[in-house]
Amino acid sequence: ADVCTVNIRSYQVCHTVQELYMFTPSLLVSLYSKLGNVNTNLCLSLRILRPFKDYLHSHIPCRRRDVLVLTPWLAPIVWEGTFNRDILNAQYMQKKLVTGVVTFAVTKYVQFIEGFMSSANKYFLAGHQVIFYLFTDNPEQIPHIQMAPENRLFVIPVQNHSRWQDISLSRMDIISRYIRSQFQYEVHYLYSIDIDVQLFEHIGVEIIDALVGTISSWQYTARRESKSYETRTESQAAIPEGEGDFYYTASFYGGSVAEVYKLTRTCFKGVMKDRENGIEARWHDESHLNKYLLYHKPTRLLSPEYYWDEELSRPRIIQVKRMCSVHKNMLRTPGILGSIMWAMLSCHVFLSLDFTII
Repeated sequence: ADVCTVNIRSYQVCHTVQELYMFTPSLLVSLYSKLGNVNTNLCLSLRILRPFKDYLHSHIPCRRRDVLVLTPWLAPIVWEGTFNRDILNAQYMQKKLVTGVVTFAVTKYVQFIEGFMSSANKYFLAGHQVIFYLFTDNPEQIPHIQMAPENRLFVIPVQNHSRWQDISLSRMDIISRYIRSQFQYEVHYLYSIDIDVQLFEHIGVEIIDALVGTISSWQYTARRESKSYETRTESQAAIPEGEGDFYYTASFYGGSVAEVYKLTRTCFKGVMKDRENGIEARWHDESHLNKYLLYHKPTRLLSPEYYWDEELSRPRIIQVKRMCSVHKNMLRTPGILGSIMWAMLSCHVFLSLDFTII
C-alpha cells in the first residue's frame, strides 16, 4: 500500500478530544481531518494510507461547535451532525445484535399505546431487530399494531398501583427482575422509554453503548445549583452540594443488559431504603437514576434532541426533535380538531390555540 508518515502539529485541546472521540468513526479519520491545522502544542506521528483519502473526506460528518459534544470523562454527547449513521449501521449489522425496549402503560396511560408503538415501530432502530416489552394492567385494551417484520411485541401483565408515584418507583424493580428471568436471554441492549411520547425522526444505532443517559430538555442549560437533584441527605438519592454533572431524564435511558440490570437494582434498593426511612425522593425514580449516573458515569449521553418536552420553546441548537412528549389533552380532543392538532405535531408546526374541550 502507498503509505506515508505525517506529523500533525495541530489542535486546540478543547476541540481535539471532542473530535477524536465523537465526530468521526475512528481515530484515523479524526486525526486525518485535522492535518491542515498548525499549532505546536501537540505533535503526533501517524501513518495514513493514501487510498483512504477520498473515503475519509466523504464520510466525515459536519462538526458542531455550538454545543458540548464531549463530557469531562470523555463520553460522547450525541447531537445531529456528530455521527454517520451509514457507517454505524454497517458495524451494528455485522454484530447481529438485538435491542429491547421497555415501556409501561398503566391505568389511563393505555391511551398512549397506539401512538407510541406506531411511531417507535417506524423510527426506533429501523431495519434492525427490536423487541418491545409492553407492561400494562389492561392487556385486553391493547390495539392491534402491525409490526415491522424485524420487530416483535410482547405484552406483559403488571399490577396497578393507586398512586402514579408508586408506578414510577416500581419500574426499576420490574425491569431488573425481568432482566434476570427473561430479557438477558433475548436481547443484548435494553432501553426504557416512557409511553407518553411520539417519535418523529429516526433514532438509530448512534444510541448504542454500555450505559446511556439522556440529558433533560428542562435542565440542559441550568447551572449545577439550579438542577433538580434530590438534596435531602436522608434520601438515598441525595446528591451532595457542589456535585453533579448533567441532569438526566428517566423518560429515556438504557445500555447493555448487564449495565441496565446493575442500574435498576441499585436504584430500587435506594427506593426501598427510602421507604424504610419514611422518605420519597423529590422526583422518584428519576432522582435515583441521577444519583446512580453521577457515580457510575454513562459511556454515552443523548442530547435533548432525543427527548424534547413540547412545553418548551425550541432553541436554535435543537436541529431535530427525534422524540417528544405528548400533550395529554390532545388524546381527548374529539373529531377534526384532534386530527388537525396531531397533524401539526407530526409536521413540527406549533401554533397558539385557545379552545375549550367539551
